[in-house]
Amino acid sequence: MRILVTGANGFIGKNLCRRLRELPEYEVMEFGRGDTLETLEQLVFRTDAVVHLAGENRPRQEEDFARVNTDLTHALCQRIRATGRMISLIFASSTQVGLDNPYGRSKRAAEEVIGQLCRETGNPAMIYRLPGVFGKWCKPDYNSVVATFCHNIVRGLPVQIHDPERSIHLVYIDDVVDALLTVLKTGWRGECQGRIQPEYTITLGQLAEQIRAFHDCRSSLLAERVGTGVVRALYATYMSHLSPQEFVYDLPRHGDERGVFVEMLKTHDSGQFSFFTAHPGVTRGGHYHHSKSEKFLVIQGRARFCFRHVLTNEFHDLFVSGAKPQIVETVPGWTHDVTNVGDDPLIVMLWASELFDRNRPDTIACRV
Repeated sequence: MRILVTGANGFIGKNLCRRLRELPEYEVMEFGRGDTLETLEQLVFRTDAVVHLAGENRPRQEEDFARVNTDLTHALCQRIRATGRMISLIFASSTQVGLDNPYGRSKRAAEEVIGQLCRETGNPAMIYRLPGVFGKWCKPDYNSVVATFCHNIVRGLPVQIHDPERSIHLVYIDDVVDALLTVLKTGWRGECQGRIQPEYTITLGQLAEQIRAFHDCRSSLLAERVGTGVVRALYATYMSHLSPQEFVYDLPRHGDERGVFVEMLKTHDSGQFSFFTAHPGVTRGGHYHHSKSEKFLVIQGRARFCFRHVLTNEFHDLFVSGAKPQIVETVPGWTHDVTNVGDDPLIVMLWASELFDRNRPDTIACRV
């Protein structure tokens, strides 16, 4: 299936073209700024479907709204009509079509041009009235307030918010692309209105606070809940604004004659991750917990874990090594330690079920 993408070098266009090229069933053709209407005509005669993303939302001159958003759409529809074929057309419109501003009027006029094509020829057209779209490759101070906030916060620049309580409506770029791919695959008839789901609502104040929390994680090590929903999407967007020089950051390192201990990541409600090392013959630990539990994974070396129940004095030990991935768990009420019984440095990954609190450490020294 041959797909023509107008505005291919724009924010949505780059993401869509990248995804289309990952799928062997599609051939992608691009139309962008600087291409002529003659080029557009040649591409339309070769295509099976058009995803019309080309648009202007921050032109230097007001008349460019109509020239790009309306006139280009009219030229595209003329060329689809001239082929005499049914060429599926997807159009990225805007929720601003209901507003009396130059951008909204130009998008509304473009929708009317597409509607006329459908009524006269029966050509299928899907119109998406998009709210704010955000995600990777989005330009700051142009495409999205999300991109602007991410860009500024990453670089330590101020974020200007006139009304922190103002709500904005957003959709994530991956959800937009998924929706476009779905309708391209399944097809439709006539003129339809599409909708991107999920759509998120957030205040400008909440948006800035969340992005700052992502940034602060590098110093606090306290990760945000980035697994689902708008936080997942915002985190991916924030990360995409890091420069290559910012792909790495330092962690606090605590060392003594036994080895080193390094905290890696903390969570709000699911504990924290660390690692430690131990030189040959060194024993670490020698304590128990009332509530906290831990999971140990030996990455390198050989270790002996020893346990003793603090009431019954029941004793247990076990041996693990980096050659066989195994989790060793510590249980509340059992004092425990770990000894490097190999010839190489011992490296152990550690998860603790709760954050370390110096005021209530729940770590009671007690020899095994």
